[in-house]
Amino acid sequence: MSAQKTNAKSTPVAKALTAYRPFWAKRFGHAPFLPMSRAEMEQLGWDSCDIIIVTGDAYVDHPSFGMAVIGRTLEAQGFRVGIIAQPDWQSADPFKVLGKPNLFFGIAAGNMDSMINRYTADRKIRSDDAYTPGGEGGRRPDRATLVYTQRCKEAWSDVPIVIGGIEASLRRIAHYDYWQDKVRRSVLVDAKADLLVYGNAERAIVEIAHRLAARKPIESITDVRGTAFMRRTNDPTADGWFEIDSSQVDLPGRVDAHISPYQTIEQTAEDKAAGCVTGQVKVPHADGSQPITIHRTSTAAAAPLAGKIQMPPRERTVIRLPAYEQVKSDPVLYAHANRVLHLETNPGNARALVQRHGDRDVWINPPPIPLSTPEMDHVFDLNYARAPHPVYADETGSHEGSTKIPAWEMIRFSVNIMRGCFGGCTFCSITEHEGRIIQSRSEDSVIREIEEMRDKVKGFTGIISDLGGPTANMYRIGCKSPEIEAACRKPSCVYPGICQNLNTSHDPLIKMYRRARALKGVKKILIGSGLRYDLAVQSPEYVKELVTHHVGGYLKIAPEHTEDGPLSKMMKPGIGTYDRFKKMFDAASEEAGKKQYLIPYFIAAHPGTSDEDMMNLAVWLKSNGFRADQVQTFYPSPMASATAMYHSSKNPLKKVTRDSETVDIVRGDRRRRLHKAFLRYHDANNWPMLREALKTMGRSDLIGNGKHHLIPTYQPVTDGSYESARRKNSTPTSAAARPLNKQLHHPSQSRPAPGQIMTQHTGLPPRDNGSRPTAAGGARRPASASPAKPGPANKRGR
Repeated sequence: MSAQKTNAKSTPVAKALTAYRPFWAKRFGHAPFLPMSRAEMEQLGWDSCDIIIVTGDAYVDHPSFGMAVIGRTLEAQGFRVGIIAQPDWQSADPFKVLGKPNLFFGIAAGNMDSMINRYTADRKIRSDDAYTPGGEGGRRPDRATLVYTQRCKEAWSDVPIVIGGIEASLRRIAHYDYWQDKVRRSVLVDAKADLLVYGNAERAIVEIAHRLAARKPIESITDVRGTAFMRRTNDPTADGWFEIDSSQVDLPGRVDAHISPYQTIEQTAEDKAAGCVTGQVKVPHADGSQPITIHRTSTAAAAPLAGKIQMPPRERTVIRLPAYEQVKSDPVLYAHANRVLHLETNPGNARALVQRHGDRDVWINPPPIPLSTPEMDHVFDLNYARAPHPVYADETGSHEGSTKIPAWEMIRFSVNIMRGCFGGCTFCSITEHEGRIIQSRSEDSVIREIEEMRDKVKGFTGIISDLGGPTANMYRIGCKSPEIEAACRKPSCVYPGICQNLNTSHDPLIKMYRRARALKGVKKILIGSGLRYDLAVQSPEYVKELVTHHVGGYLKIAPEHTEDGPLSKMMKPGIGTYDRFKKMFDAASEEAGKKQYLIPYFIAAHPGTSDEDMMNLAVWLKSNGFRADQVQTFYPSPMASATAMYHSSKNPLKKVTRDSETVDIVRGDRRRRLHKAFLRYHDANNWPMLREALKTMGRSDLIGNGKHHLIPTYQPVTDGSYESARRKNSTPTSAAARPLNKQLHHPSQSRPAPGQIMTQHTGLPPRDNGSRPTAAGGARRPASASPAKPGPANKRGR
């Protein structure tokens, strides 16, 4: 591949983002905002755009928004980039507003999958959209990538189209679609785009842009990592590739075995000298002469042949997955394909994948090489305006009123310090999109961004809402050995326990916290990203630093469950690790003289969860005094391992066969409601359902009016809603259904306005974020909970 080389250890090395010769249009200089209209283009002196990015989000020029990151990265390469944000998709005209792009259209549904953005886990339409001015819903179509691609083709049929973003990433192969309850084709096939870019796209999109600028046809761009493209079956351009057939569940061969994370690729090949399923294996003669070529059709070792088997080079090896026509009707093959895909996600050893769709193949190149720290600094140090485009401003030029973009408000005073997550939670989309290798910025780059935010961003009060990323505490944490990391195929570095080769030092993060706190004008730094507490307990000094200085009353963490059954399917640690962290948290809070609380998050209806598991979780919640208001029900996002479990009832974390482990799947609205009801055991609306379930389960002993009972025997009048102790964030109960004293002390409320984000809470005291002193004694006025920071998959860090 032209943009990468391979060193002696077979570790891919990528061309640096800053190593390209800038495109000639760099002479136009930097744009205050990437243009969204012809008038803005004319002010910049442009007659055309080289690249036009179409996005389902409102354009916010901030490094937490995909269109800004890709647009500014391409601008730094010298290209003229325009933005078409949330276009009216009813016709092709809005896609022509910037004219015809010289190189290509880049299309993304936005920071979230458009279906997850639009529908709840119960498939109900959401009333708002956090990525739209005013939180207005309905500003993007369902399956936005497909719709936008079609309209761009109608507007300019001869312009190449590159699709990307999380929607394309999670749909790059045949995938189970929760909303239609069926397996859909790769989005590349349905969209009829020319290329698909998955994962963090900077490296791939820069290479593609420069090749197209050099007048290379887009059909010839088939060797860029982190991309997928279409080929006709038996296309001669595929000659020279060694194909491993893994299209049958009973013949997975070497693909199905985890390579030991404690050996290099060469050592593993020597220890596991076995033939491949199909293709050509070269075996040297005993006398050391040129190797002969033989065909292998089984997994048997080549015992009769002299010498060791020489495995084909990974960079020329492709694994054939079961075809779309197979996986759409065979759930077991679907689970097998999902397992193989997740085994090929390490950039150091991943092989290309191919999946047939009709008479064509979808080719998926290996994942992109993670950005180095200097490259991360380059991307985040670009000239972002750190504000929404002026087109969204109200009559006063402000973005604070009806035009406020909730997602921007959430990250407005936050700083992203890293990417990626090696947790491997099966329900989460972070690792499928950003990868398991942590990509960290330098401390200097983070400090520069804080200073710029302090000096330039309107409304900054000295409070930084978050200093984190997909997780709060994986900054500069990774494998101790590059060789081991390049060979590892483990799906998680922290499950079932922390890998002995993982560096768990939090010292760089502690040092950054202290330096950031010392900056002039910075009053307080909160940590809003989800904390990985099984890592935090490895560093008591970090826990003390965090609790003493960076918790504003409460800290969110995500044990997800208490029972081993569902936890083993989530790849999450046992509840004992939570108990250990809680002791450290409470001790540090007491030492600091603060009353602070942990807020645990839990998932209902996850694959592998029995009714008894949810009952035991409810008992644990009550015994620990937790009352969860908003509850997360398992949401089967495309391509996640847990989604493969949901669809197939098989466990892709282990070898998949026709007779392999069957997973208990929570299907049907009634059972999903029951699991959710256990999490909200305190809601009187759920008591009739819970009484019936407990009696059926033989646990009537949990029904009664004592403190040790889960639910009472009496049933008050209910109206189907719920109101928690923290009423301002709760679903209101009608006045007619409230007792008189409640009506007198708490007037009826209306439902949240569109765009208002309701936050998880537990009835604990309000959070003190230290930002609003009162006149009496300098005490702080409580502030409401901060919503989770939006990320690439809109998943909380775990």
